[in-house]
Amino acid sequence: MTEQNNAAAGGNGQDQRNIALQKIYVKDLSFESPNAPKIFTMGNLKPDVGLNLNSSAKSIGPDTYEVNISCTVTVKHEDQTLYLVEVQQAGVFMVKGFSKEETQAIVGAYCPNMLFPYAREAISDIVGKGGFPQLLLAPVDFGVLYQQHLQQQQGKREDAEQPQA
Repeated sequence: MTEQNNAAAGGNGQDQRNIALQKIYVKDLSFESPNAPKIFTMGNLKPDVGLNLNSSAKSIGPDTYEVNISCTVTVKHEDQTLYLVEVQQAGVFMVKGFSKEETQAIVGAYCPNMLFPYAREAISDIVGKGGFPQLLLAPVDFGVLYQQHLQQQQGKREDAEQPQA
């Protein structure tokens, strides 16, 4: 799970560019089914699935970052909650030899893309153990989400720079 780019292949003394996944772990996991067991006796359920995703990263040492994705899945039938799952999937990544902007993109998009399959698996497993059919979440492209975040930040900066009338 290591990606290496040899920017210094010519032997010019530059540091090698390196991304290494050091650890993956579940930081927090919660499952609630507030209407069980009554909900299991209802027929013809038409579940409405809501997904809320967030990611964050923080430096925990030289060239080392903890990246965390938070997933909240709420599944309802009409006005009743079938279940609620919250997962914080985290990883420790070594990111070395990149510019500040490249590092921000790596911990904002590349690392969450690596973590999301583990969060999907944790959600699917806990939903099944809660007595419900397996929930398979579609893949998410954190690169697109990261670009949208950058565009929103740019828009906020432009709005703040405009003179107030």
